[in-house]
Amino acid sequence: MSEDKKTMPPTGEPTATRSTAPMWIIVVTLILLFVGGYYFDQHSGWFDAKVYAPYASAVTLEDYQPKSGEAAARARGKAVYESVCGICHGPDGLGKPGQAPALAGSEWVLTKGANRLAHIPLMGIAGPITVAGKDWNLNMAAMGAALPDDDLAAVLSYIRNSWGNQAGTITGDDIKKIRAAVGQNPQPMSADQLMKIPE
Repeated sequence: MSEDKKTMPPTGEPTATRSTAPMWIIVVTLILLFVGGYYFDQHSGWFDAKVYAPYASAVTLEDYQPKSGEAAARARGKAVYESVCGICHGPDGLGKPGQAPALAGSEWVLTKGANRLAHIPLMGIAGPITVAGKDWNLNMAAMGAALPDDDLAAVLSYIRNSWGNQAGTITGDDIKKIRAAVGQNPQPMSADQLMKIPE
């Protein structure tokens, strides 16, 4: 009888033997699980019912949801800023060299009251002005004179509370009072004239 026949079990059925899985299979499996989990985390929306194509997350979708109260005023202020002010002052409020000064951290924006700040878009500026330690000598038209009171209030409130700025909000009634004091024929003001206006 040969050696092979001696090692075979009498029933002729195969037997199971123990062996270890190759390490590379374990590593590749763990990597695939990690990549799959990361992809799911970034793109799933965590099964939020408000998330639907083409939006990738609930945060993205939130920008398109109807807003009310303070959130609506902030969204309106951002929209007006981007269409009227952001062209010169930049979408990040950091200004543009040779074109317009920064609004982020500007002492003209971070005033206690709204009076002096509101005069700038209502009247315009002519001549030299210092903003955040930098000298500017550019004219600004009365960009806010044609805006409704609520829109001007919303954009000024947005500027006062964006890019690290933290100041109070401005209401449409505040703008209405300031506009009445300015009158129908606004003339651009100098920095010295603006400084004489109480905050």
